[in-house]
Amino acid sequence: MEYSHLIRKRRSVRSFRQGNIDEGILKNIMDDINQAPSAGNLQSYRVYLVRGRELKKKLAAAAYGQDFLEQASLLMVFCADRKRSASKYGKRGETLYSIQDATIAATYAILSAENSGLSSVWVGAFDESLVSEILGLEENLRPVAIIPIGYPGENPEFPGRRRIEDIFFQVD
Repeated sequence: MEYSHLIRKRRSVRSFRQGNIDEGILKNIMDDINQAPSAGNLQSYRVYLVRGRELKKKLAAAAYGQDFLEQASLLMVFCADRKRSASKYGKRGETLYSIQDATIAATYAILSAENSGLSSVWVGAFDESLVSEILGLEENLRPVAIIPIGYPGENPEFPGRRRIEDIFFQVD
């Protein structure tokens, strides 16, 4: 799909139809995520793939009852690897670059899923400690986004956007 069309077509979907994601499509999404830019090319993040019903249910509860997570074929939990980034960039790598790396990778996942005919939504509202416990994360990993991916069960309307003039400011 042409890029400009892709980013204008994409919507946040919170209702999913049943159906497994083809392994070839999933591999392509993972390959696309792996191309995401990162600070120092460290790729200071990990992505946990969750397909099991019970784990999805626990993660939905940890996301303050966002039950649509249970409907998605797959949950991708993006975690910042603070230690990996700190090894090169110190405190700034630990507290900022690792989070940026994980969120850029999550954005690539969303766009790749859309390009593959799947839908997703960014979920950032969750109990971090509980998600870490559910997934058994190492101490240096910080969950920053849960991306449910699946076949859309809805077609949301365009939500509108701010005016370009309200966002961009020329400075010389």
